[in-house]
Amino acid sequence: MDKELVIVLDFGGQYNQLVARRVRECNVYCEIYSYKTDISKIKEMNPKGIILTGGPNSCYEEGAPTYSKELFEMGIPVLGLCYGAQLMQHVLGGKVETAPVREYGKIEVSVNQESPLFQNVSEKTICWMSHNDYISNVAPGFEICAKTADCPVAAAQNVEQQLYAIQFHPEVLHTVEGTKMLSNFVYGVCHCSGDWKMDAFVENQIQAIREKVGSGKVLLALSGGVDSSVLAALLSRAIGKQLTCVFVDHGLLRKNEGDEVENVFGKSGTFDLNFVRVNAQERYYEKLAGVTEPESKRKIIGEEFIRVFEEEAKKIGAVDFLAQGTIYPDVVESGLGGESAVIKSHHNVGGLPDYVDFKEIIEPLRDLFKDEVRKVGLELGLPEYLVYRQPFPGPGLGIRIIGDVTAEKVRIVQDADYIYREEVDQAAREYKSAHGVDAPWMPNQYFAALTNMRSVGVMGDERTYDYAVALRAVKTIDFMTAESAEIPWSVLQTVMNRIINEVKGVNRVFYDLTSKPPGTIEFE
Repeated sequence: MDKELVIVLDFGGQYNQLVARRVRECNVYCEIYSYKTDISKIKEMNPKGIILTGGPNSCYEEGAPTYSKELFEMGIPVLGLCYGAQLMQHVLGGKVETAPVREYGKIEVSVNQESPLFQNVSEKTICWMSHNDYISNVAPGFEICAKTADCPVAAAQNVEQQLYAIQFHPEVLHTVEGTKMLSNFVYGVCHCSGDWKMDAFVENQIQAIREKVGSGKVLLALSGGVDSSVLAALLSRAIGKQLTCVFVDHGLLRKNEGDEVENVFGKSGTFDLNFVRVNAQERYYEKLAGVTEPESKRKIIGEEFIRVFEEEAKKIGAVDFLAQGTIYPDVVESGLGGESAVIKSHHNVGGLPDYVDFKEIIEPLRDLFKDEVRKVGLELGLPEYLVYRQPFPGPGLGIRIIGDVTAEKVRIVQDADYIYREEVDQAAREYKSAHGVDAPWMPNQYFAALTNMRSVGVMGDERTYDYAVALRAVKTIDFMTAESAEIPWSVLQTVMNRIINEVKGVNRVFYDLTSKPPGTIEFE
């Protein structure tokens, strides 16, 4: 798709994906690249604008991430955020030093409403600050256009050179008018038209898939999750019976989920697809026996997926392409985009083996965030219950079981998870029935995980030494950041009682309060 592009240069900030997400919400396509990206490559991409992210370093220290002055002299609008703002000022002749007062959290910022960045923004607005350093003197040609009680340069601009520096984070929801500020940058400064829309994406991808595949055959790794289900619908629309969907039941699915997937996508299901189910539970348990390290588990699961797909492809005959539901956060979190550290290898990206026996791997959703994938699903006519189902990781319960994976541990976490989801769903239905609206505490994702901790308990006057189950529930918009959901205590008590009484091998239940960041949504 020939589209406008805004580039995010990542300096190690925790919100890099969120910056790209906010730009895309403005219907402007955005990609993340490392600050180490050569300036010649940036020129080749011909972006409409460049955004520099935050980061943990001090820009004036030796060895800190930096960029050449040429970046600011190309005539392309540049917006620096937090560290990016400080770096811009430092490189262009301003002064950055340790702040006498560190700012962290929601801060009232006074803005100059005549600035292109702050058009239609309140004169006093709440923004999210997180910095130890500050800009003590702006670079030549810059003027201050925002300040706080403790930060004399909350924003600075050189309108003529189209350079803007913001000390706070407009990309986080805590900055009340942050999306408006970013919209002002991409439309008012970069003069983007906003051509990044899901209906155009669908039509362009269908055409691109047809051109790439030609008369060839495609094998889709179908998990039944949102991403692969949307991809199945997209590929089916594009190439019809040239597609075969292979569903590998690796024994690490939620309770009854294998049968549920087959009911939707199999012969008697909603879709007219070539569908193959492979029951490979014992094969995976053998491969994972004794493996405790999370990255090792992910890579084993990823490689075994590929081997199963290769075997099935030989049965089908002359399969040219392997299709995967990889999405953009998978790419970034696997360390293949931006500058952030590898958070976890996704089994279909960083977990792929070196050799794959297919002509090519195609990933039509690779550029999309999760909420964009859902929009594509609705655009393709998928039912809402499928589009909005809870995310489930490809490695499945293998990364919701801390330590080694066994069939017995899988049974425990399947049963506990089933009870938990059943009770939360029931409580949510009762709340809506009583109040006429959705429960405000209802999480976007909730599941049970099995810790590797065993402890002493008492059941039926007898000593037990069993496992502890951890319950996880988060509220999130984009799954890049998340907060623990405040599920009513009475619901959690019911869940705890049922799990301990009905799930053999468990005598303790925890509730995980950790936000993302610093944690991840999944346990491993």
